[in-house]
Amino acid sequence: MKKRIFSGAQPTGELHIGNYLGALKNWVALQDDYEAFYCIVNLHAITLPQDPATLRQKTLDLARVYLAAGVDPSRSTIFIQSDVAAHAELTWVLSCIARMGELERMTQFKDKSSKGSSERAGVGLFTYPVLMAADILLYQADLVPVGQDQKQHLELSRDLAVRFNRDFGETFKVPDPYIPKAGASIKSLQDPTKKMSKSDENPKASIFLTDDADTIAKKIKSAVTDSGTDIKFDESRPAINNLLTIYQLVTGKSAEECEANFEGKMYGQFKGELAEATIEFMRPFQERIKQFDDETVKEILRTGADSARSIANATLRDVYQKTGIS
Repeated sequence: MKKRIFSGAQPTGELHIGNYLGALKNWVALQDDYEAFYCIVNLHAITLPQDPATLRQKTLDLARVYLAAGVDPSRSTIFIQSDVAAHAELTWVLSCIARMGELERMTQFKDKSSKGSSERAGVGLFTYPVLMAADILLYQADLVPVGQDQKQHLELSRDLAVRFNRDFGETFKVPDPYIPKAGASIKSLQDPTKKMSKSDENPKASIFLTDDADTIAKKIKSAVTDSGTDIKFDESRPAINNLLTIYQLVTGKSAEECEANFEGKMYGQFKGELAEATIEFMRPFQERIKQFDDETVKEILRTGADSARSIANATLRDVYQKTGIS
């Protein structure tokens, strides 16, 4: 039997090329070798204030992005988190074995709550990692594709699985992370010390999946570079390293081929070729996304939720039986 993978994304903001190269591209490749479950985590989204109508539409839009990227509903289960009630139910059970100290150490809570006041931060923002653990453990996932920023949350999922198994008997698989070597974290075009983010206040920092060719070219042209003239992979030169990583991923060339292609060339030539390659890489995706109307997307999500629900409910029944609350 194939091993199982689980991953998801929030339907907030606009996805960028970093999401595509760091996550979606890998999801598509993994669905050939694994039993794949890809979720739209709308319950996670409401840990911060959302406009209901906008959230509803962005949920459908994100499903459309999954499909246009190549996630195939005949090979993968695509569904909305809130359509499977077991996610919320298991979160409560896991909350009862999670420790306050564990959640207080989560860096994302510290980062997000520090932007306002921790006194005003919602409890959901604090317990967000427990919901993430429930997402993963419900499906007995063997592997979880995650970015570096989510690795800490996955470690909590592993700890909770081990703790529950110890206290109540073998119930959950302990999941392993899948972090791709290339493209795990595409950086901002304007500040390559930071991850590319859909919430960045600088619109030039990210290449969004809906950007047209002119916008992509302008953003790459304005991307910051490092001192020096060599166009080579070098961790001590994060700006060039980031741009070369994008070039490598959109062309499929090896690191050696990328460096050889730009040997002796200037930054202007490099950025021009990078812009052309990125535009061509995005073109098929941008054409495919128009093919999925709302009704088609909704039907795919309904079918996916039915499949997900049958597995999630079986796990939850086992949990309730073992904890004595069945």
